[in-house]
Amino acid sequence: MSQATDPGPTAAIACKGITKRFPGVIANEDVDFDARAGEVHALLGENGAGKSTLSNIFTGLYQPDEGELWLAGRRAVFQSPREAIAAGVGMVHQHFRLVEPFTVAENIMLGDHRDIGRSFRIHPREIERRVAEIAERYGLAVDPKARIWQLSVGEQQRVEILKALFREARVLILDEPTAVLTPQEASSLFVTLRAMAAEGRTVIFISHKLHEVKAVADRVTVLRGGRSVATVEAADATPQSLASLMVGREIEVNRRRERGGEIGAAVLEVVGVSAGGDRGLEALRDVSLTVRAGEIVGVAGVAGNGQRELAEAVTGLRPLTRGSVRVGDRVLRGGDPREAIRAGVAHVPEDRLHTAVAPSLSIGSNVVLKSYRGTTVTHGPMLLLKRIHDTAAHLIRSYDVKAPGTTTPARQLSGGNLQKVVLGREFSGEPRVLIAASPTRGLDIGAIETVHRYLREAADRGVAILLISEDLDEVLALADRVAVMYEGQIVGEVDAGSASVEEIGLLMAGGRAA
Repeated sequence: MSQATDPGPTAAIACKGITKRFPGVIANEDVDFDARAGEVHALLGENGAGKSTLSNIFTGLYQPDEGELWLAGRRAVFQSPREAIAAGVGMVHQHFRLVEPFTVAENIMLGDHRDIGRSFRIHPREIERRVAEIAERYGLAVDPKARIWQLSVGEQQRVEILKALFREARVLILDEPTAVLTPQEASSLFVTLRAMAAEGRTVIFISHKLHEVKAVADRVTVLRGGRSVATVEAADATPQSLASLMVGREIEVNRRRERGGEIGAAVLEVVGVSAGGDRGLEALRDVSLTVRAGEIVGVAGVAGNGQRELAEAVTGLRPLTRGSVRVGDRVLRGGDPREAIRAGVAHVPEDRLHTAVAPSLSIGSNVVLKSYRGTTVTHGPMLLLKRIHDTAAHLIRSYDVKAPGTTTPARQLSGGNLQKVVLGREFSGEPRVLIAASPTRGLDIGAIETVHRYLREAADRGVAILLISEDLDEVLALADRVAVMYEGQIVGEVDAGSASVEEIGLLMAGGRAA
């Protein structure tokens, strides 16, 4: 590794030759990166490419094994996140770090030790006033006196950004900041980020949504396999070129589905379904929808508006308080997952590790979780281990699962390979209906492309698919129709081919269809 040198006065934050190792893994290897004052710099890469590790080095959570970190032209060494914050480097994590019973102002002040040594007194009104001033200055509308649990997800994200601005961060790192936002909220966030850059601040924007990177970033750095492979001007890049840099091969990004078969008769009918939530409140209210053979119906909405409860109600995991679920001519018994399986309902849950599989069991055992009561892999009360092995081995080959063998515990698989196992198992039962809830959450762009292909092929075979996703790009790329959920109800339904992002975003925010 060459001797690190000052990246120059235009670099607000930079690193030269950064390497970080963990047992058995090199997370970052000889990474060079620089972000300038006054720019939005996007950081892209597949899962495991090293983005999070590099961010944690910038914010003092990790210390590099090799290489040097520079801040405003001077060598920097952070031994803790507190030191990074004191130096003006802040981060907004994908999963918010807020205390729900506390107010906005209390959360922003929490952990801010800059005044220690001068005064131990806290002046709530003064803090609220300063927070309100910063919020107004950057268009981050939020009430400083409101408690976190009273805020929407978008408002909670504003609190996290305000927390960094309150602490006078000059470099702000945002990890997947639009994952929980409506399109309108995302657009508003981009305005805020550009305003911050215009003031001379530096924004590092981590995202997998390539069109958003194009919309907001000045430059883009791509990591692949722990190394920095390219830094390009955002204006000169395309989503396809960025995706190719990320995976090292040509790849299609959110290609619109071209239907390969005809739409048939109604297979899944949800009629007036209501169901309780986990905290005793009503989570679903009079939900009705229909999915026909060969059709993909997308359900869009901001997280927490009843999507998970809808998937569980249809698959028998959640009892109904009213309404009915019908598959073909068969009315399912609510709260009975075995009844749903017998009716031909397959399910890809949003939590693949804890709901879709038994993590400690082998791939082979997980593959036959829904079929061990039949005669395919059993003889009387005995499991036919050779047949289970052969079934799992066939699935591993067919779905290109990267695993040492059929006895590998499910928990040792990557997210993409685990999702292939789940999809292979669900499709092996030749289902009539597939409920796919956030099927690509947490997957890298290569695995997303593979999962989308499986879903398209299943629909072309005549499977009725209910796709529940918070990723609006995914819904529009795959679905024939889009139903939008808000506060446990379907507030509108649009044709995916003609719908605009703005129209769906309005519905996601609680507006009604015209």
